[in-house]
Amino acid sequence: MVPLTALWLPIVLAAVIVFVGSSILHMVLRYHRSDYRQIQKEESVLISLRDAGVTRGVYMFPYVCGFEEHKKPEVQAKFRQGPVGILTVLPNGQMNMGLYLGRWFVYCLVVSFFVAYLTGRTLPPGTHYLQVFRVAGTAAFMTYGLAQIGNYIWGGQPGGNTTKHVLDGLIYGLLTAGTFGWLWPH
Repeated sequence: MVPLTALWLPIVLAAVIVFVGSSILHMVLRYHRSDYRQIQKEESVLISLRDAGVTRGVYMFPYVCGFEEHKKPEVQAKFRQGPVGILTVLPNGQMNMGLYLGRWFVYCLVVSFFVAYLTGRTLPPGTHYLQVFRVAGTAAFMTYGLAQIGNYIWGGQPGGNTTKHVLDGLIYGLLTAGTFGWLWPH
């Protein structure tokens, strides 16, 4: 076993490397640009949402508060007619990218911490690079990549978007794995 205190450098450096890697993927390569589409007649939709008093939160439409209500013919008709969706509403105002990037970096640190915990509990000091790479990379990919599949299953995220996010997770997992393998204590 390797104590977490001996893994502080790979924890921090893996988070930094993933943060930089994600910045390259999203700001330079920009292949996520097609993940979002514009609503037709956006202005009238925005006016309708404001008039309805929609504030920050997650909304489902048509909204059903229980299984019994879902059985009602008028509710089933709403689902057939559509649209059916989940809407996430953010706080009003310009997006504070510093806040979002800060949260992302903290998330990367948390992932690296748990990767270190798992890898440190399963592998001794002096373990070969490739073995550390496998364990750390698997744990990181499960967190960054596989976790995205729930958005496809339950959130209605299109398969193409999900595939790109899982690919991002694979890249982040590989970056984390390489960092832990490189800096593993001897």
